[in-house]
Amino acid sequence: MLRVHSQTVAHSGHRASAQVSTRNFSASAARSQQRLVILGSGWGGYEVLRGIDKKNWHVTIVSPTNYFNFTPLLASCAVGTLEFRSAVEPVRRYSPQVTCYQAWCDSIDFKRKQLVCMPATPPATHAHGPDADSEQPHKFKLSYDKLVIAVGAYNQTFNVPGVKEHAHFLKDIRDARAIRSRVLECFEQANQPTITDDERRKLLHFCIVGGGPTGVEFAAELHDLLHTDMRQHFPNMARMARISLYDVAPFILGSFDTGLQDYAVKKFKREGISILTQHHVERVEPGKMYVKEQGEVPFGLLVWSTGLAPNPLVQSINEAEKHEKTSSLFTDEHLNVLMKDTGKPNPEIWAIGDAAIIKGTPLPATAQVANQKGKYLTKKLNTLIRESPLSLREAEPFKFHNAGSLAYLGDWEALYDRTKAEHVKTKDAGRLAWLLWRSAYFTKTLSWKNKILVPTYWFLNWIFGRDLSKF
Repeated sequence: MLRVHSQTVAHSGHRASAQVSTRNFSASAARSQQRLVILGSGWGGYEVLRGIDKKNWHVTIVSPTNYFNFTPLLASCAVGTLEFRSAVEPVRRYSPQVTCYQAWCDSIDFKRKQLVCMPATPPATHAHGPDADSEQPHKFKLSYDKLVIAVGAYNQTFNVPGVKEHAHFLKDIRDARAIRSRVLECFEQANQPTITDDERRKLLHFCIVGGGPTGVEFAAELHDLLHTDMRQHFPNMARMARISLYDVAPFILGSFDTGLQDYAVKKFKREGISILTQHHVERVEPGKMYVKEQGEVPFGLLVWSTGLAPNPLVQSINEAEKHEKTSSLFTDEHLNVLMKDTGKPNPEIWAIGDAAIIKGTPLPATAQVANQKGKYLTKKLNTLIRESPLSLREAEPFKFHNAGSLAYLGDWEALYDRTKAEHVKTKDAGRLAWLLWRSAYFTKTLSWKNKILVPTYWFLNWIFGRDLSKF
């Protein structure tokens, strides 16, 4: 489950409020149906929602957002290459067969099989009755027979002061909207006649912290924007703009083959993107950050993409075994959560995506892993509802099939790394990898609507350029 910072603040505020009343609530289910609750609408949870047998399961999904983010396209949306709705899929496409609540799950009672949830919507201002003056929405309880925990993770800030207040993240479509608005705002501010050239250079310094695929792809997309549409419409400003990519590691794209890493570094340097590895951000203030190796660094936009932090719900679970460092839930090879008191898997609870790790078999926290776990679990749950639980336990354990990694480098070039796959190990860089990158994202967009929208926007922006309107 992907959440922006504003949601994080709201969530912690809701949890801290001890005065919030709780209402018992549970959607009615037919006696022949078991109640399946899915927590989260990310790569794992949404995949289960799509494929689950909705005629035989009574399905409820609880998520603070009522959509699924197609995260590989967020960087394109952030610079106007794609429009926002082409990178999301609505959860309510599957209602009324599925009951949907836009809410957070605050806690899980494993013994009573009950969830305590907090609405993620603002309280109704026209409410009547004894709680009409309450500033907080009511918590409510949901009962389940089977539970899928797919709540994802938050943005990792490493407790650097000021990051949450002054940096932008890129994990949600709302993050992409905020970044796009800020980029356009920086150029409009720099274009004012009262601004000095020194102030313009500060406003047009775009900093990215995190040298993983997200940071690299956003740097590439931003570079494309600066050297096409911005150069055309803001020729004097575009010459002053620059991009800096920071990382604490000695290399960017640490999960990629070293030859591909070198290719990316050389390309970025040719394009004028500064790569500052082994640099440590100490704190962030409005319009500037302090880097241990550089001192004060002014910026107009700071995008922070340094990894994942545990979800508050996962942190609150004490009954299950968890990874010591990441706090992710441990599961067995069938994706069932391992309980701390018995050391055995709970046959009624599964955990997938960034919230979970298979004990003894660590896998990268990527969309590919979460999606494959979702497909595997969907098949198991559909088997369970038709057959006996014994047949479910005898099923094959989950096995990850590495399809390779992709990263866009800008100017119609990309990286394709399949060196860690079981079969047909290969890698490529350049235009052919870019064709693979685009074709992969096109085929993976879930709905036919977005399969049409994505290439349409690519074509329109190639012909007419990006829309630079800010509203």
